[in-house]
Amino acid sequence: MKIAQWMKQSGVAFGTSGARGLVTAMTDSVCFAYTVGYLEHLGTLGEFGPGTQVAVAGDLRPSTPHILRACVAAITYMGGVPVFCGFVPTPALCLHAFTLGIPSLMVTGSHIPADRNGIKFNRARGEFLKTDEAAMREQDVTLPDGWFDANGALARDIVLPVITDVVPGFVARYRDFFGPDALSGLKLGIYQHSAVGRDVMVEIVEALGGTAVPLGRKDDFIPVDTEAVRPEDAALAREWASDGTLDAILTTDGDSDRPLLADRHGNWLRGDVLGIIAARFLGAAAVTTPVSSNTALEQAGFARDIRRTRIGSPFVVAAMTEAAEAGLLPSVGYEANGGFLLASDVTRDTRTLRALPTRDSILPMICALVAARQQGVDLAGLVATLPRRFTLSDRLAEMPTARSQAQIAALRQDPDTGAASLGLLDACGGLAHVDETDGLRMTFDNGEIVHLRPSGNAPELRVYVEGDSPERTAELLKTGMEAVSAWRTAS
Repeated sequence: MKIAQWMKQSGVAFGTSGARGLVTAMTDSVCFAYTVGYLEHLGTLGEFGPGTQVAVAGDLRPSTPHILRACVAAITYMGGVPVFCGFVPTPALCLHAFTLGIPSLMVTGSHIPADRNGIKFNRARGEFLKTDEAAMREQDVTLPDGWFDANGALARDIVLPVITDVVPGFVARYRDFFGPDALSGLKLGIYQHSAVGRDVMVEIVEALGGTAVPLGRKDDFIPVDTEAVRPEDAALAREWASDGTLDAILTTDGDSDRPLLADRHGNWLRGDVLGIIAARFLGAAAVTTPVSSNTALEQAGFARDIRRTRIGSPFVVAAMTEAAEAGLLPSVGYEANGGFLLASDVTRDTRTLRALPTRDSILPMICALVAARQQGVDLAGLVATLPRRFTLSDRLAEMPTARSQAQIAALRQDPDTGAASLGLLDACGGLAHVDETDGLRMTFDNGEIVHLRPSGNAPELRVYVEGDSPERTAELLKTGMEAVSAWRTAS
């Protein structure tokens, strides 16, 4: 049956970053079928055939090895050659695969809890776009006889190949561009938790001359969300920074493609602020970012071309690629979660950083640290050079997507009445503008913003807010979260 039918039957559907679902739903047969459908689609594009190498890697979730095994089984069945890159950051896998011009897939659920997982598919030289997802849905897949038992578990002995080490090339990418002394004299905490790139981050900091201090390593999977920071992660950063010996703290989400950077006081920087800093440092002519990102980008005034998209790296990739093809170079993109993408090469001081059109967590953090050093300030001082616009976000967990969509659809019908019923007109004044690019983004007469959007990866409702002071923005987020919390029980 078609992949679209597999998705409907299993509940494992495409989100903003690949197929995602409950681990219990991601049986060997489902993951096998999806991988076959993916390769069939690539075959229609001339990017896959018998003998083609396909790179695979995974994060540190307990369910990842069994999903990897099913994917490798599918690649083998289709006549491909699986290249197992181990448990490494998504951008490390992509760098290796894009350089060789081969397909790749990453088994990861990113930041979502460990009871869920996913598969992120890539083309030979870039991310899987929404047009690719639509075409993959139409692929017909029939499971081979004798490969699975009645419960969908692999009945064949499939062993993961010997690891191909892609880490040295990933480390060299940053050392060669920034130089071996770029972070010299800096003492940097590395919050390792269960991020797949926790040891690679240490290697990169040391390769650039910094001193790395590993912190908070865990055996259990920790769902660190770089966009909605958990209170316990905020408390940990302040605790680690309290003795004043660290210049910054670095971490990532589960598959290490989204960054989280804290200043010397233990305050986590927002990903969309980090994106502005990195884009400015790299001298970007064109910047693409989702509609949910901080509007300080426009006010900063350094980019000649700014493009706003729906949330999700495939949308950012498509728009920033168009900018690059139009000759607006360098062309970069970033997301509110901090993931930074390069659509074109960047040259600084005779050193060139090659394009990497997928989320990268390491690049924006190093850009910020180096930029602060060059300006003679710390990270807090660097952030202070940006226009005073502040964003926060949170999520209403266990909120069925269909219910979120229904409530937002009702708001669209009469935004003024809906905003009033949520208490937002009392809090912010009149409604000045509504943007329906992704969810519902309401801008009020006082310049404040409240943006409501169902998550594309999990049954959650995302709430984004923007204001002109940290205190007011926190108050606005509280108002927004309290307002939508009643939606959980709405009929």
